[in-house]
Amino acid sequence: MGGEPGPGPAAPPLLIACALGIEQAALRSGGRGGAPGPVTVLRTGMGPDRARGAVSRALGQRRWWDAAVIASGFCAGLAPGMHPGDLIVADETRGPDGTTACTGTDLLVEALARAVPGRAVHVGPLTGSAHVVRGPERAALRGTGAIAVDMESAATLRTARAAGAFGEGPGARPVAAVRVVVDAPEHELVRIGTVRGGISAFRVLRAILPAFFEWHRSLLLPRR
Repeated sequence: MGGEPGPGPAAPPLLIACALGIEQAALRSGGRGGAPGPVTVLRTGMGPDRARGAVSRALGQRRWWDAAVIASGFCAGLAPGMHPGDLIVADETRGPDGTTACTGTDLLVEALARAVPGRAVHVGPLTGSAHVVRGPERAALRGTGAIAVDMESAATLRTARAAGAFGEGPGARPVAAVRVVVDAPEHELVRIGTVRGGISAFRVLRAILPAFFEWHRSLLLPRR
């Protein structure tokens, strides 16, 4: 017997991981309108070890086992000409444990352009560090081809990909990293413009959730 088609498959949950309380506050204050499924903003704490532990524990819970994962928050830009409030979309994250390819980078770039029109969006490798990067070390990282650095994204995405029974290839867990520049070569945190730059970055971080939800809607993880 014919009839109306039933609803399509539900989107997987979305786990947004960030390190700091101020990042969590910005992401939570963005609202949940348009989210296609459950969303949690997880504060991991600073550094790769805390990120690994928090993400592993979260994805070990039954309600989040199949979650798509986005690492977000602030970062240091490596390229000359970057400004506080610029956006970084990683095509891959790099850390001591290896490289993790990101999912749906092009879609995120397009969605971010709609969410925060006029903001510069930079795409490229996002590298991990266990400490705040300054001076010559920043230039050395730029020499590897990385466009930005933070302490948690590489560990977050690597842990997310390793968790559960997804593995690599077509069935891999969707992961992404989107960061807002708060510190750049010409705008280091130690300078007097820090407060203005921080406010700008906070406002951008608060505004990008619609882009995350658009990325989230595009995903259909296989149900097991």
